[in-house]
Amino acid sequence: MPTLGRMQFLSDNAAAVHPAVWAAMARADAADAPYDNDSLSARLDDAFSALFGRACSALWVASGTAANCLALAAMVAPHRGIICHRDAHIETDECGAPGFFTHGAKLMLAGGADAKLTPDAVAALIAPIRRDVHRVWPQAISITQATEAGCAYRPAEVAALGEYAGTHGFGLHMDGARFANAVAYLGCSPAEASCDGGVAALSFGFVKNGGMGAEALVLFDQGLAETIRFSRKRAGHLQSKGRFLAAQILAMVEGDLWLANARAANAAAQEVAGAARDRLLHPVEANELFIRVSAAERGSLRAQGFGFYDWGSDGARLVTAWNSDAGHIAKLARAVAVL
Repeated sequence: MPTLGRMQFLSDNAAAVHPAVWAAMARADAADAPYDNDSLSARLDDAFSALFGRACSALWVASGTAANCLALAAMVAPHRGIICHRDAHIETDECGAPGFFTHGAKLMLAGGADAKLTPDAVAALIAPIRRDVHRVWPQAISITQATEAGCAYRPAEVAALGEYAGTHGFGLHMDGARFANAVAYLGCSPAEASCDGGVAALSFGFVKNGGMGAEALVLFDQGLAETIRFSRKRAGHLQSKGRFLAAQILAMVEGDLWLANARAANAAAQEVAGAARDRLLHPVEANELFIRVSAAERGSLRAQGFGFYDWGSDGARLVTAWNSDAGHIAKLARAVAVL
């Protein structure tokens, strides 16, 4: 059980729900059609098509795990594989859900600095695999934007993986739990950070960025969208009052609240990063900081009221959020600077 601390940097999942999201849910508390036939859900495709500058389908789900696994299950047969980084959330934090949803597809783990995959790493992973009935051959690549190390794939990096995937007949999935933070850091368009590089399915996170309980599964492949409309129901994720999920997403997307919130979280992380300097284990390109600290230094930070997760034997992970208290950020920066 983590120590919460008076000043919370455990996770952006613990952040407050944005007032605009609560207001949108209150407005949605009126009679409408059930499931995804309501007037708000009907707006999602157009809202995301405008955001990405191309036709796409957007389906709400309640969790990032559901978004990831519904997408992968539509992309990968049970006897095939999914290439991901060894630190990927689908490998380390989803309790085997990808295998459950795909009815047995194998996660095939590759390495790479800052939790990023490269075409060379993927090529090295699959080079020894025979193409016969005895071996698992991949059918998809899954990457995380921003990565589990808090780093953003540049558009050219996504495009290189997309080209490699296309050449080999693999689908490209993107876990975008912190997609907003990556886009805010890169200063590019959402499309440049994803679908322009060949991403077929994007799990677009909102809960970490001011939402209450809704994520968007954005499909740039209409065939995947049609399959997932059925598998979402079969998996128990078609909520009868889906308008409340759609309301949250629209409140974030329409008017670019998703981007403003991400910029605020990123700016808070940068303030602490400036104090951490050579203690940083990875570049700070989103709203997560990984710093090198001893057990005694972790104890000192906790004694001052900071809550965070240990990261290995000599590290800590600190996560800022859209509503991180400016005073708490300043105190954390001072505390880290004098460790």
